[in-house]
Amino acid sequence: MRANDPDFAKAIRSGTPPLYDADQRRRRDSTRWTLVQGILAPIQFLIFLISLALVLRYLATGRGSEAATISIVVKTIALYAIMITGSIWEKIVFGRWLFVPAFFWEDVFSMLVLALHTAYLVALAGDVGTERNRMLLALAAYATYAINATQFLLKLRAARLQGGAPARMAVSG
Repeated sequence: MRANDPDFAKAIRSGTPPLYDADQRRRRDSTRWTLVQGILAPIQFLIFLISLALVLRYLATGRGSEAATISIVVKTIALYAIMITGSIWEKIVFGRWLFVPAFFWEDVFSMLVLALHTAYLVALAGDVGTERNRMLLALAAYATYAINATQFLLKLRAARLQGGAPARMAVSG
């Protein structure tokens, strides 16, 4: 119960709402989905860095569109994987699939990241726009992903400061 949770009381005194109460922290630490998120997040970030380099190379030189396109699709698949497993994680830890108070704004921004990545896939499948325009759309998706990743890293830091344990690692975008 939150009233008996020393971390909760400490967070309230500091003016910062706690990310987890004792039961949520126990569920977070006992579910395999925390590990899954912890593995998927850095893999997705690595895919992002490689894909970003390929997209920027294409935009700068006009070469390598196929490699850049494949990398964007792989990045989007990784994004869907981390979003699905992240929502499972939230359901187990907080009892809701998404938009729990502790991660509300991260989840809101994740929806924008997901929408932009999905728009890229739709444009690619429908051959909408030029290759360059689709790459610019991917770049916009990647910019939102970078912001969202920063949101989650800051949340991870806050969780460590509050209770010394991992926060949700999911970085949607």
